[in-house]
Amino acid sequence: MLDHAFAQPTPDDLERTHAVLVVQRGAIVAERYAEDVGPEDTFLSWSMAKSITSALVGILVRQGRLDIKAPMPVPEWSADDPRSKITIDQMLRMVDGLRFREAEDLGNGSIRYYPPEESDVIPMLFGEGQGDVASFASGLPKVAEPETRWNYNSGGSNLLARLVGQTVGGGREGMERFMKQELFAPIGFKSADPRFDDMDTFVGASHFFANARDYARFGLLYLRDGCWDGHRILPPGWVDYSRTPGQLSGGLYGAHFWTIPGSLGLFYCSGAQGQRILLSPKLDLIVVRLGKTPPHKVDAVVRYCKEIVDLFRATAE
Repeated sequence: MLDHAFAQPTPDDLERTHAVLVVQRGAIVAERYAEDVGPEDTFLSWSMAKSITSALVGILVRQGRLDIKAPMPVPEWSADDPRSKITIDQMLRMVDGLRFREAEDLGNGSIRYYPPEESDVIPMLFGEGQGDVASFASGLPKVAEPETRWNYNSGGSNLLARLVGQTVGGGREGMERFMKQELFAPIGFKSADPRFDDMDTFVGASHFFANARDYARFGLLYLRDGCWDGHRILPPGWVDYSRTPGQLSGGLYGAHFWTIPGSLGLFYCSGAQGQRILLSPKLDLIVVRLGKTPPHKVDAVVRYCKEIVDLFRATAE
């Protein structure tokens, strides 16, 4: 199965794969890299960073410093602004009612991404908003009542990342210290390289680098219900909250984690170009795939990861 991802010439379905890592019961059982990379090389998460942002919110909830049922404290929104009633929970589940043109649910279990010329994510990350991603996101108009529709919203993720930074305090250094002390160091995650904008906001929607083994460590934290070596990092119930799909997403999205319907209870971190951390609680299994797959082919990445899961399920049965 791993051979297919690294075949030469490059397979037409997956195209370029940098790394595949499989962990079961906490131990690496398969690991392979492209010829020009290795275990120490770090790779851009793209939207897998959203799951890390969600974990940071969860840590603050455990510490009693945030309440996800409370309204999002966005400085740009006045008290009489209808957006000021949007809660942290609604942002995490992407049912906030804000307009953000990035991807839309086609209603058939698939997602369509807006072309660059129509997208809000391109100017936020690479254009006029890149210096202050949260300020850009704060300008998004409300187009629906919260809890009435699901809409994939990287802008909301950056607002959440700014909220974490503001709650922690200390600017970029304070945020980096919090991330290291409260999340990364306890699980042995040593390659973390979060990126910040000009306002010292962690670009929590998409800009994070790490190596494949550390991405797997993050997944293992979720398979261990937010605990590591007897130490609770995420609050009780946070993992179930994160992986419980909402009806408005067609059963495909929880709280900054994607889900796959079925008896295995699969859920995963997902990033552009086929970055995946696929988790199977039933099999105690993690599949990490990092690479560069075009948008119109990324469904093949999920199929590939599920095929690896199916191999282990067949063995278990």
